[in-house]
Amino acid sequence: MIHHYLKKTCATAVLAGATLAVLLAPTPVKAFCGFYVAKADTQLFNNASKVVVARKDDRTVITMANDYEGDLKEFAMVIPVPTFLEREQINVTENTNIEHLDAYSAPRLVEYFDEDPCSPRIEYMMKNTMAGSSPSVDSMVLEGADEMGVTIEAEYTIGEYDILILSAKESDGLQKWLDGNGYKTPKKARDVLESYIKQGTKFFVAKVNLEEKSKLGGTYLRPIQIAFESPKFMLPIRLGTVNAKESQELFVFLLTPQGRAETTNYRTVKLPTGMDLPIYVKEQFGDFYKAMFNQQVMKEKMKAVFLEYAWNMNWCDPCAADPLSAQQLRELGVWWQNKPDMAQPQIWPPQRRIMPPQAQQVYVTRLHLRYNADTFPEDLIFRETSDTSNFQGRYVLRHPWKGGTGQCSAAADYLSRLPARFEKEARSLANITGWDINDIRAQMKNNGQSFDKPKTEKWWKTLWN
Repeated sequence: MIHHYLKKTCATAVLAGATLAVLLAPTPVKAFCGFYVAKADTQLFNNASKVVVARKDDRTVITMANDYEGDLKEFAMVIPVPTFLEREQINVTENTNIEHLDAYSAPRLVEYFDEDPCSPRIEYMMKNTMAGSSPSVDSMVLEGADEMGVTIEAEYTIGEYDILILSAKESDGLQKWLDGNGYKTPKKARDVLESYIKQGTKFFVAKVNLEEKSKLGGTYLRPIQIAFESPKFMLPIRLGTVNAKESQELFVFLLTPQGRAETTNYRTVKLPTGMDLPIYVKEQFGDFYKAMFNQQVMKEKMKAVFLEYAWNMNWCDPCAADPLSAQQLRELGVWWQNKPDMAQPQIWPPQRRIMPPQAQQVYVTRLHLRYNADTFPEDLIFRETSDTSNFQGRYVLRHPWKGGTGQCSAAADYLSRLPARFEKEARSLANITGWDINDIRAQMKNNGQSFDKPKTEKWWKTLWN
């Protein structure tokens, strides 16, 4: 995992992740099994990071989003990498593809409207069948490396970053060298660094090149990408916990060719999904999702990785955002696809919108974890499974029909069942969030979801009318 070593604590202390925010669509997008109305992306959680990992065979491409805020002079990043990286194995990209992937895989809220029980429609479910030489890094102080057992194996300037590839003989020397060159490593980092050194790990070290950054303007730092070959399908996270005062949030988006990915050294748990919720949650979806995730973390004692999304990129239902194009996926490291052919657009069901051709063999897995050094003492180890079943964090609002009881016998029967349905929704919300059920019931009543049984007229009043 990446770690920013700063003179003052920074918000992001890990490689990868994303935060969770609620965006209500100005115009709801209709999917064939409901109306998508809101999504929960990665901006609700503090101290969150996100990373995209594209993996096939022994080839890995990692894209690391950067949400650092502060003085750019104080930014520094140290990432353990399994092998030496040449200049062409490092890239700086834009954040748009990561944001798109986040929106596409985000937990989503959908809503339905009950039909008139006196005029039922026959609904036909659609079955989707689409199932050179590098410049020197003059701005970095490179003194004293040999005496400390540190080897500077390469120096690159790429975009707004000055990058070093280091190897070391022992952690004390590496830590002294890092401290002497402005990386300010915490004392607790020694043991973690030592374990990586014993594995023969290299260290990817980056600082901001202020001159290059000034040409770009602003304070936004673009994501860094690295591509390498290694038999290990893993993500280092331990350096991110060394000086973190709080638990960290991590979102990992895994792109694989065949099926869902999961962690092998920690339990991968599916989040609760698919339940009906009270209608008022539409205006509080961000609060709901954050509370629900907190509750699940507590239930698992912060020792599990949670699955939020698993689906083939060919299609989605309902779509929280358009699937990524073949070009976007390639920019995120999906090297096994043919180069995108943008000549022929295709029609994308179920919205029937014209979209660019989509990649055919990219399975997206979205994992979310909250962790610290005690609950996650090891780096994340992954494996690709043969499981191609679909999963998404999906939560449903069902609007009741607003007609009266006197229209037909079916209407009276329908309305009499609503209080029990509302009670079930209230209990579901309380169970997965820990919210007080009496407060939930009160908010439902204020929103028109009454728990009182409807009053019915005496049967004989309409007998001769």
